[in-house]
Amino acid sequence: MGDVFLLGFLAALYPTLLAATTVMLMLPHPKRLLLGYLLGAAMTSIALGLLIVFTLRNSGVAHEAKATLGPGEDIALGCLALVVAYILGADRDEKIRERRRRRKEAKGPQGPPRWQQFLGRGSARVTFAVGACLTLPGATYITALYRIADEELADPVTVAVILAFNAIMLMLLEIPLLAYTLAPEWTPRAIERFKAKLRERGRVWGVRVAAILGLLMIARGVITLLA
Repeated sequence: MGDVFLLGFLAALYPTLLAATTVMLMLPHPKRLLLGYLLGAAMTSIALGLLIVFTLRNSGVAHEAKATLGPGEDIALGCLALVVAYILGADRDEKIRERRRRRKEAKGPQGPPRWQQFLGRGSARVTFAVGACLTLPGATYITALYRIADEELADPVTVAVILAFNAIMLMLLEIPLLAYTLAPEWTPRAIERFKAKLRERGRVWGVRVAAILGLLMIARGVITLLA
């Protein structure tokens, strides 16, 4: 279960969720918008998670996947995380970012994505719908669901684990929502400071997190193989 909850923290870094949270924090009445998005996202994510886990358990696919992948999955994912850390640290993605910038300039000025335009309407009902539509299971969530299904836990425990995973995965919504509830005056200033620090040190933080996760996953895979 430790692996599952680690994957929950990785899933929390989903770019769309981060972008949506940032947009809502800059709009009027962010507390209402965050709550709407959270309810919609939780509804979709939990419902699909339960459906996938119990389907995998009944079909036996989870056992086959575990037997096929084994510790090699950890080593492969760890190597991938180290590659990401190297690319970020060495600024190897500069050419890719430059090509994207030139393509955007060639296309001329464009507005934000449609889902961001919907969020900009400032309606909790709209954010609920956007959250429900955008929060589909990604690769990290699917991996966690495979592992939950393979554990063959009792049904109530399985439901509790999926709920806990989603609570971790959606913490980018939950933390500012809780902060706005408990400290409505302090929270906007703290968020602005955090965004400034993220712009300044975000790449460094990303390199460190990716490198640490990569080394830990490779070490775990090697230990499992030797054992």
